Amino acid sequence: MLDKRTLEQLFRQNYSEMIHLARVLLCNDGEAEDVVQDIFLRVADSDIPPKNDYYLQTAVRNASLNRIRQMQLHERVKNLLPIENETDQQPFDRQLEQLQDISVFVDEQLEEPHRSIFHLRFDEDLTVSEIARRLGLNPNTAYKYLMQSIQQIRHHFGKH
Repeated sequence: MLDKRTLEQLFRQNYSEMIHLARVLLCNDGEAEDVVQDIFLRVADSDIPPKNDYYLQTAVRNASLNRIRQMQLHERVKNLLPIENETDQQPFDRQLEQLQDISVFVDEQLEEPHRSIFHLRFDEDLTVSEIARRLGLNPNTAYKYLMQSIQQIRHHFGKH
């Protein structure tokens, strides 16, 4: 773990450039601050300080691009199963009934690993990358299984 003085020096020397790059890439101040904070937390936990500023800029770029991919993936999943549009107009007990119907369908009709991936994503709120790591799958494969599950649910419940 880096000593406090070294970390403070790195922070003072690099924060403004790092936050600027993250803001440019993410177009969101909150997300940019999260990305830079995560990088400094990783640096603080390491025993060896970065050798140069290029390392920190590269870390910001990579973390920002990962965050963009994660946001895009979330949007793609959200667009495949737009629950909020139709169900917001329905009474709460009807919404709850629909969710229970979906849950029963998932447990009784989906095969593995579709069932597990669906539960990890929507019950445990894990990202596709986290699911892939947990199940030892390629993230693209986990995403494909999740999309297939959502499409089966939409087809079964008539939401083509």
